[in-house]
Amino acid sequence: MAVSKPLSFDPRQVPVSRVDSHLPPVPHANLQPAALRQRFAFPPEWAPEIVREPRFGERVPAQAAVLIPIVLRDAVDGGPTILLTQRSAHLSTHSGQIAFPGGKVDEQDPTVQAAALREAHEEVGLMPHLVQVLGELPQYETGSAFLVTPVVGLVMPNFELTPNPGEVADVFEVPLAFLMNPAHHRRHTVDWQGGQREWFSMPYTEYKSDDQGKSAPVERYIWGATAGMLRNFYRFLLAENSVLEVR
Repeated sequence: MAVSKPLSFDPRQVPVSRVDSHLPPVPHANLQPAALRQRFAFPPEWAPEIVREPRFGERVPAQAAVLIPIVLRDAVDGGPTILLTQRSAHLSTHSGQIAFPGGKVDEQDPTVQAAALREAHEEVGLMPHLVQVLGELPQYETGSAFLVTPVVGLVMPNFELTPNPGEVADVFEVPLAFLMNPAHHRRHTVDWQGGQREWFSMPYTEYKSDDQGKSAPVERYIWGATAGMLRNFYRFLLAENSVLEVR
């Protein structure tokens, strides 16, 4: 969730202002299931780096929830991953962008966690009983006035997905270690709609085989709100037992 109208610029063409390679990655041991459960059971004192994006437009704020699904892949398969979607190109909002499964919280949803699980099931066919919810990250306000609660859950890898073609063009996984390494966190700044806008991007290259078995690179351009929530997740996993100083 990054914008509510077509962009007047291509985010891929905006120069990189800085790469945070000076910051430490989250240690490998802290990305394992037991450590993740422990972190949410006994969270440290910390502060999210990004709380809200500059607002554009006048739409009424809407509550939303996304699922950050951590797929428990074995070490031989590269370790835990995060499941992401590429939204269908014809959608009126956030078309073609990389996103977590999720959407608006409906009146019948008893909790934001229930909303995130429902949306993940509707979008990609992920069955709720396969997700062990660990907890929530702080609410993230997008520039398009979505008040998003990220719900973090562990997912066993023995699932079958059935993406909804009306909403999802593709589903893929990115190694958690890649996303929790700030050497892959790029900062961008652009003047847009009369103001200055800043965001993170975390481009990931996936290699996919075609019908002839040949491997070809596919860029997964993660940016905007999705990258912002991942950056907060990085801060949460890296935090010690004191408020983290944001640099």
